[in-house]
Amino acid sequence: MTVARLVRTPSLSLGAVRKPGLGLFLGILTGLLATFGIAYGQTVEENAAALADIILAVDTIWFVIAGILVFFMQAGFGLLEAGFVRVKNTANILMKNVLDASLGAVVWWAVGFGFAFGGSQGSFIGGDSFFPALGGLTETDGVSEAAVFFFQWAFAATAATIVSGALAERTKFSAYLFYTVFVTGIIYPIVIHWGWGGGWLGDRGFMDYAGSTLVHSVGAWAGLMGAILVGPRIGKYVGSEIRAIPGHNMTLATLGMFILWFGWYGFNPGSTLGLSGGLATEAAWIAINTTLSAGAGAIVAVAVAKLRYGKADLGLTLNGALAGLVSITAGCGFVEPWAALIIGSIGGGLVVLSVEMFDRIRVDDPVGAISVHGTCGVWGTLAVGLFATAGAAEAWGAPGHGLFMGGGFRALLEQLIGVLAILGWVTVTAGILFFVIKNTIGLRVPENEELAGLDVQEHGIGAYPEFPTVAPGVAVEVSAGEELPAAGSAAGGGGD
Repeated sequence: MTVARLVRTPSLSLGAVRKPGLGLFLGILTGLLATFGIAYGQTVEENAAALADIILAVDTIWFVIAGILVFFMQAGFGLLEAGFVRVKNTANILMKNVLDASLGAVVWWAVGFGFAFGGSQGSFIGGDSFFPALGGLTETDGVSEAAVFFFQWAFAATAATIVSGALAERTKFSAYLFYTVFVTGIIYPIVIHWGWGGGWLGDRGFMDYAGSTLVHSVGAWAGLMGAILVGPRIGKYVGSEIRAIPGHNMTLATLGMFILWFGWYGFNPGSTLGLSGGLATEAAWIAINTTLSAGAGAIVAVAVAKLRYGKADLGLTLNGALAGLVSITAGCGFVEPWAALIIGSIGGGLVVLSVEMFDRIRVDDPVGAISVHGTCGVWGTLAVGLFATAGAAEAWGAPGHGLFMGGGFRALLEQLIGVLAILGWVTVTAGILFFVIKNTIGLRVPENEELAGLDVQEHGIGAYPEFPTVAPGVAVEVSAGEELPAAGSAAGGGGD
């Protein structure tokens, strides 16, 4: 099996000067191997094989560590979303995060990886490597494909998690389990095949280094279709009035944002696909770009919120940092640090305006997931067509580099084609999926269950059992002889 994304050359685009740290290390290591090889009678070929084995081990463990960091983002998503929802729905959103990682692992092993990275059936979908067994994922092109499998599973779980935030506080748990399987197993892997698995977008030179569109926008557009079909929360929109429904714990949300930022150093630098051959320095520059964009996003978001609403809003500031992270994900290995600062700054402003826009068109997104991952995912992907350096585009195999870097419109056009193609694929397939769910098992919980909270009704207990959670006058169905568990204060929400 060939993983097309693994055969590209290092981009070497973030600076003309490369520090020789890894090269010096490998040179010393080669010398030591030769010395000990002579001492023990080893041949030059044996020394070369030993060195190649060490390089493979270093690249493989980098994949595994980066995958662990990306997986830890699940904790960040869980805390962020828990903080942004009302107390009566805290356990429900956490349960969804646990299950999307768990179901995602099984579905990715069964079919997802094969559809994404299996042998190409045309340029649309992969067609082998399903249910891989021990030894079935071997080393190819200098990288362990078992490590690739693990790393890419963490990405797939991220895309599925984004959807849950957009549909929070009113969606059936059974419906969530159903759609997360299809997102992880079919919708998302086909997009990945197009861009990273040998498909048609990659062949055109579409540039998305770590997944602003290929990962983040997939989750966002699926969430958008789900939010439209499930409808807004009770009390969110009353006539022409848009009512704020604040989350119950901004401490959790803030901690979740910082965990996500931390995990992003696996998401972006980990996408170098190794450390050898100059990629260690590449990963360090990508970490710098990631940091600058996140910081700029938060700064601009708080400034825009202060100007528009008169308050330095913490929730929008948290989403501003995430907007900067999503915005730079596509271009993290293609642009200079000054461009990363601009990209993150624009992303931070866009997320505030996007949250407001979706509220005006009555799309209820409790955590701002569509704005962060969709709007800013699009911006970040298009920004590559504006700021990508010539060296980056050449190394990636793109037909041109950034417009603002003297490259003309070709790269920007290819980026736009990729954005529109993925938007169309996800909105159509996810729209059909949510329509089928809505008209079969049902997508939305009953009104009394939504008012009482999904924690008690769906799971039998809430996140804070010491405090009652059901609002006065709300009827809750309890089986004979069953005690109603308490789960928290009803004061956290503004809509019921």
